[in-house]
Amino acid sequence: MADGDPHSARELAQFAENLLQQVHDNFQALADKLTLRMEDMGEHIDDLEKHVNGLLTQAGVQNASEELTP
Repeated sequence: MADGDPHSARELAQFAENLLQQVHDNFQALADKLTLRMEDMGEHIDDLEKHVNGLLTQAGVQNASEELTP
């Protein structure tokens, strides 16, 4: 690429801009996917805690939820 060739410089700038946009889009998609998985994991943990508390209550353990919290 010649220093005085604005056409090539514009193409390079456009290529770089497109590449950065693709990286941004891919990063955003990954961040969205991770957020959904974390929310799903949180729901599973909440359900598990409820089930464990229910089992402890059935087993006759008093204040089951207080014993599980630090």
